[in-house]
Amino acid sequence: MEFLIPRFKDIVDILLIAFLIYQSLLIVRKSGGYQVLWGLLFVFLLYFLAVVFDLKVLSSFLSAIRNYWIIAVVILFQPELRSILSKLNLSRELGSAFRRQEKTSLYSPIIDAVSSMSFRKTGALIVIENKRKLHEFVHSGEPVDASVSMRLILTIFNPKSVLHDGAIIIRDERILAAKVVLPLSKKPEYARKFGTRHLAGIGITELSDAVAIIVSEQSGQISVAQAGNIQTDIAFEELMQILNDINR
Repeated sequence: MEFLIPRFKDIVDILLIAFLIYQSLLIVRKSGGYQVLWGLLFVFLLYFLAVVFDLKVLSSFLSAIRNYWIIAVVILFQPELRSILSKLNLSRELGSAFRRQEKTSLYSPIIDAVSSMSFRKTGALIVIENKRKLHEFVHSGEPVDASVSMRLILTIFNPKSVLHDGAIIIRDERILAAKVVLPLSKKPEYARKFGTRHLAGIGITELSDAVAIIVSEQSGQISVAQAGNIQTDIAFEELMQILNDINR
């Protein structure tokens, strides 16, 4: 009957199991994040001690629920995890909004200049470089290498300026060159309908992923060429959306 007499180790083992169950009930009742965390740390500590001191009952009990610890963490910390994920998502949204704001501030001078030239019926051809670099075309014009600004664009395309005839090429926040000579589109449907400025805007987009903005000298109408195609009579809201889509 000696096996019915508990040893000191067995008593400690049973007391620890009882204490564990009691603490678990308290934790569930309080249902607080820190309480849950401390409870889990306490369970891990008990498991470690049970293995070190060979507490078989406790080890068996904790081993049985070991595979469910991760699930328990997810369930118990569901509100906290949801909060963390929400903050991460908010960070991405803020970053995206910040990039959109940066792009909007970059293109605002272009929009303002195009608006002014459209109202005055000043002809213009603005090429905005995308991923494909336009080095060979930049070298065909007069180097500028200046920050994009409404006044500079208006000055370049002023009919009295020696630089007004041709295109400007913009890379990031700088006007690289003015009076740039561009290849003309040879599509019959465009050649019959448009003049040299529009054909040049279409032509550069046939050879690259650039976006070309054309202001008509006759009507003041704004057109945008992309991927070898052209959209005419573009509103300012549409133009801003097109520019914001560059490099997206």
